Formats: sequence, structure tokens, C-alpha cells
Amino acid sequence: MKPVLSTERFPTCHWAGVFVFLLLLSYLGDSYAQSKSYPDHTIRLIVPNAAGGGTDAFARVIAQKLSAAWGQTVVVDNKPGAQGNLGTSLGAKALPDGYTLTIAYTSAFAVSPFIYKDPGFDPLKDFTAVALGVTQPYLVVSYPDSKFNSLTELAALAKANPENMTYASTSSQTELIGRLFLMLSQTRMTYVPYKNATTAVVDLARGEVDVMYASLPSAIPFVLSGKLKPIALTASKRVAALPEVKTAAESGFPDFDASGWYGIVAPAGTPPDIVEKLNHQINLILSMPDVKSSLAADGFDTAPISVAEFDALIRRDYERWGKVVKAAEADKKTKK
Repeated sequence: MKPVLSTERFPTCHWAGVFVFLLLLSYLGDSYAQSKSYPDHTIRLIVPNAAGGGTDAFARVIAQKLSAAWGQTVVVDNKPGAQGNLGTSLGAKALPDGYTLTIAYTSAFAVSPFIYKDPGFDPLKDFTAVALGVTQPYLVVSYPDSKFNSLTELAALAKANPENMTYASTSSQTELIGRLFLMLSQTRMTYVPYKNATTAVVDLARGEVDVMYASLPSAIPFVLSGKLKPIALTASKRVAALPEVKTAAESGFPDFDASGWYGIVAPAGTPPDIVEKLNHQINLILSMPDVKSSLAADGFDTAPISVAEFDALIRRDYERWGKVVKAAEADKKTKK
């Protein structure tokens, strides 16, 4: 007599466990096959800003080199709006298959979550870190005949004239850099917001505001032409584009390290093998002499690091700038 399978010997919970195990094996097999063949079609790289800016320039360098290395088109998709929140939220909602990547940067990932009630994404939960691309300090600049030439002199003047000193910025990130300096120097200055760098630079060159915290790409041409005077870099080391400009650390403010960064992230849940493959290839690109020299001309320092290191950087800056935002909000309430 042939043996008969009995549900008494193999209870329902056993069959459920077998079914789940088989599903897991199937998923792992599909994931492995997907990772091994990646990429086999076009990759979309979302830039949460308009064409022509620093994030766009960085994205196009990476896209061109990835396309050349892998033989697949990498399309740069500019999605500006809401201080980068629009494009970043689109990246967060994409399929986690490695074919939609997003340019991440300090302001969107470490500042927006604290100044917008609902930016449309959670940088720590909705994304997985892929690769840090470049770091870039900001530049403290003034008009050519201002009365200060260093951060120490700026702080002294601000302490002596707290009601008359002003600082300008064109973004929430640079506003917070200014507030960080006020916290570190224990001084007060009046904040003057600008919608665009062009207007801010014109007013600064005329002496209508005292100091500005600017990105290197926007400030370098005006510094080299003599229209603006560099005071210091918000970093711990100098940059090749402006080798004579001292760092904040050299100027007596070692904690005034406020470098920004651009990197690449993928939606949470993207297979780890794909993430590691991307990290490896992007790091190779960042080590290419032509890429390093091209980015250095705009004041960028290439920064090839591991996935884990980039994830730690995102979390560190999220916590750090969150504290500055909260302190700034508390200061505003005190003044009301």
C-alpha cells in the first residue's frame, strides 16, 4: 500500500512555513539575477534643481561617465521646486530597483526636514545612501573696502556694532551657516534674505550688506575679478581654486566647519548588491584625473567613500543642522 500524506503529520503552520521559505528563495534568486545583470536599461538620475547649478553640473559629470562605463544611457532629469523638496520626494517614491537615483545634498537632507512641516520625504527612512560625490565649503565674502579681513575681525566688529551689522544669504542652508557663526562667535547681526545670488552679490559689492555666505561656484568669479573680498572658508582645509584664502580653523574658529556635499541616493529597499555596484563605479569615476580637475575648478573636493560612511555622514549632518535650526527658531521667538 502506498503511503498517504496526512495533514496530521504536516500541520498547516508547517506548510505555511515551507511556502514562505520558497517565496524567500524565489525573491533572493530574482534579486541576485537582477543585481548581476544591472544595469540592462536606462537609468534616471533626478536632480532636484534647475539646470546650470552646482548639483546639475555634478550630476552630468557622473551621468556621462556612468554611461561610458556601463554602456547604458543615464538620463539627467531636472525637477526643481520647493527648495529641492519636489525632486527629492519624487526620488523617494520611485521603484527601489536601481534605475531611479537622486542627487542628494546637505540642504535638502539635513535642513529641509526641520524647516518644512512636510517636505514630502524622510531622508533617513525613504532613501538608502549610495555614494558621496563631492564636498564643498562655503565662502565668507565681503565688499572690497570693508573694515574686516578675517573672521576674528568680523566677530569683533559685530560685537561692537550689533545693531548695524548685516549678513546676506540666498538659501536656508547659507542662512544657517550665518547663524552658526553667530552662535560660535557669540555675536549678533541682522539677517538679510535674497532670492537670488546675482542681486545679493550686487548689493554686497556696493556695501549695502556687510557679509555674505556664498557657494564657491557663485563667488569665485567675483573674488577673482576683485569685486568681492574673501574672508574665510567654512572648512578645515583650503581649496585649490582659492589657495590663498584661509580656512575657518586657521582663522581661530575650528568648529566653523560647514562644508556642503553632493551625493547620490536610491529609494529605500534597493538591493544592496546594486547599491554596492553603484558605489564602486562612482568612486572609480571620482578618482579619474579629468573628473577631479574639472570639479576642483569649481571648488569641489571629490570624496570617494563607502556606503556606510556616506550613510553616517547624512545622519550626522541631519542631527547637527537640526540643532542649529531649533536654536535659530528659539532665538526668533525670544526676540518677538
